[in-house]
Amino acid sequence: MKLSTTHLDHTYQFSSLKTLFAKANEEKSGDRLAGVAAESVQERIAAKTVLSELLLKDIRENPLLSPEEDEVSKIIDGQINEPVYQKIQNWSVAELREYILSSETTGEDLKRISRGLNSEMIAATAKLMSNLDLVHAADKLEVVTKCNIEIGQKGTLASRLQPNHPTDNIDGMMASLREGLSYGIGDAVIGINPVEESVESVKRLLHGTKDFLEEWDIPTQNCVLAHVTAQMKAIEQGAPADMIFQSIAGTETANRSFGIDAAILGEANELAKSKGTGTGPQHLYFETGQGSELSAEAHHGIDQMTLEARNYGFAKYYDPFIVNTVVGFIGPEYLYNTKQVIRAGLEDHFMGKMHLIPMGVDICYTNHMKADQNDMEDLGVLLSTAGVNFIIATPMGDDCMLNYQSMSYHDVATLRETFGRRPSPRFEKWLEDMGIMESGRLTSQAGNPVLFTR
Repeated sequence: MKLSTTHLDHTYQFSSLKTLFAKANEEKSGDRLAGVAAESVQERIAAKTVLSELLLKDIRENPLLSPEEDEVSKIIDGQINEPVYQKIQNWSVAELREYILSSETTGEDLKRISRGLNSEMIAATAKLMSNLDLVHAADKLEVVTKCNIEIGQKGTLASRLQPNHPTDNIDGMMASLREGLSYGIGDAVIGINPVEESVESVKRLLHGTKDFLEEWDIPTQNCVLAHVTAQMKAIEQGAPADMIFQSIAGTETANRSFGIDAAILGEANELAKSKGTGTGPQHLYFETGQGSELSAEAHHGIDQMTLEARNYGFAKYYDPFIVNTVVGFIGPEYLYNTKQVIRAGLEDHFMGKMHLIPMGVDICYTNHMKADQNDMEDLGVLLSTAGVNFIIATPMGDDCMLNYQSMSYHDVATLRETFGRRPSPRFEKWLEDMGIMESGRLTSQAGNPVLFTR
């Protein structure tokens, strides 16, 4: 395995595959904070050159984090389809990139070869892609899942309605929920981030949302994004949860810092199937985001983009209904500015789709980053073009509980109308029955929460 190259009479030697992966990554403040980033543009180009010439089997046979010491690695490797892998193991990373981008390669072709890839192979390929490459490749892939309803069909753009409240006040949440629904938002999930994660609070929020969905016969899913163990206890006590949520990471040690491991997630999945209110077959919701492993001091010297890919390999094992990266939430320590946030959002979406998971994005930023709302709208345009499964929406794009900026209800409506995207089919039919939408466009009733009063 060659780990060196010469550019303009200067030889660049990389000490390990882990170092090579990190230095081939596009500029990220998190990699620089971790001390693994390329020192110059020239070194980054050299790393990409060496990476492009590696064979896929080089990557599998030299794991960045051994399956013997990390359960995430073990789960990812255990999912590789050996006959498919045997056919492509001698491809170079550059050849895999060319295959993915070829106009002759279909989405079904990508689904077939993805079964023989591990997360590091997918990350390596993304490192060689431009932003347009990432958009074009991801748009080929359709990943459809079903909890109570199906989402992810080609030509659709689903959304998570996020009616958070700074005191978990039910009336305040319901006001936001009504407004969001009146804009056609919420087919992916009605997902609440609670301030208080007690079992009683989780039960109260689940009952409040479920009662409302049943009263208005709304075809979607509810979820309260507390810690997985609190949700499990709430369900055991009779709370109506369509899905179970958990934030995950790309290493075993990072997951343990979240208070989870593979076994707990397996138990949660079985509980959701047996006692949850979702019809399935998918019952889990995962959130990720570049930099979480570094925050937990559990990155093992691996760059944040590659670790994010490992999130998706881990998530895939549980067959989730939805997954999303909260792309700019952690802050400038990991993604410093607009350029880095947009790049990370496109990388995450492509890598998730190549893992055949139902990939969404929270298009967001924190107020101390060098970014603004126009930048988030730019990323929204790119991801809509790339076929993102769903995006997250908050009132006026401002989450009053988590204190960060996201997309607004009317932003999602505008993206749908601009790019000819539709809500998921069953949800759209309900919107038509309510007079909110007609022939794929919002009516004059849109934005009127009074529709949901009797």
